[in-house]
Amino acid sequence: QLPTGLYKKVLVILHDSVLPFMNEPTLMMDFLTVAYGIGGAISLLALNGLFILIHQHNLEYPDFYKKLYSLLDPSIYHVKYRARFFHLTDLFLSSSHLPAYLVAAFIKRLSRLALTAPPEALLMIIPFICNLFRRHPACRVLVHRPGGPADMSEDPYVMEEEEPSKSRALESSLWEIQSLQNHYHPDVAKAAAVLNQSLSEMEDDISGLLELSAYELFDKEVKKKAVDVPLEFEQVRGLFGKKNDIFAEHFSLD
Repeated sequence: QLPTGLYKKVLVILHDSVLPFMNEPTLMMDFLTVAYGIGGAISLLALNGLFILIHQHNLEYPDFYKKLYSLLDPSIYHVKYRARFFHLTDLFLSSSHLPAYLVAAFIKRLSRLALTAPPEALLMIIPFICNLFRRHPACRVLVHRPGGPADMSEDPYVMEEEEPSKSRALESSLWEIQSLQNHYHPDVAKAAAVLNQSLSEMEDDISGLLELSAYELFDKEVKKKAVDVPLEFEQVRGLFGKKNDIFAEHFSLD
C-alpha cells in the first residue's frame, strides 16, 4: 500500500524511467493492472505503463476497453493529465479492427460529456471525434441518421451503462455536437460545424491541441485586431439623437 501522492509520482515516471531498464518488465503487470483498476487520476497515470506492456510485451487485459470507457466522466476535461490521457486514448482507438459498437460508445460518451466541457477542451475533442469517424466509417450513421431525439429522455443511448456493448450507442444520433454548433465561443461553433460537411480523408493533427489552455484562448482573443464597425448611420443630433427632436432646438452636443 502506497500513499496516494507517492503512487502518482511512481506512475508518472514508471513508463520512461523504470520499465525500459528492467530485465523483465512483465513483473510490473500486477502492479499496473491493480493501479488501473483503482480509478480516477491513478488509473489515468497507469495507462502509460500498461500501453508499453500491451504493445511491447503482449500483456492481455480482457476488460481493458471497458475500464477505459468507465474512466470517461465529467472531470476528464479538467484533470491535470488530460493531454496524456487523450494521447493514449487516441492510440488505443486507432486500430481499424475495433468493433463499431465500441467506437460508437466512446464517441457518444465523449460527445455527451462535451456539453459541459470548457472551450479549450472542446477545440481538442471535436477533431478527436472527427478522426474516429474517419477511422471507423461504420459509425458515421450517428451523424447521418435523420432527426435526433426531441429531448434527452428519448435518446436510446444509455449513459449509465458501464458495458459499451449494452449502451445502444449505434442506435442514437450525435445531437450533442449539433448543439455545440450554437456554442458561445465562435471557434467551437466553427469546429462543430465541420460534421455538417463531408469529412476529408486526412486525419486532423490534434497533438498541438492536447495541452491547449484557457489562458492561451484568452490571450488569442485579446491580441485580435479590432475592426472598426460603424454604429450609427446618421450623425447624432440633439439630446436624444432623433430627427425632429425638439431638444435639438435648445441643446447641442459639443
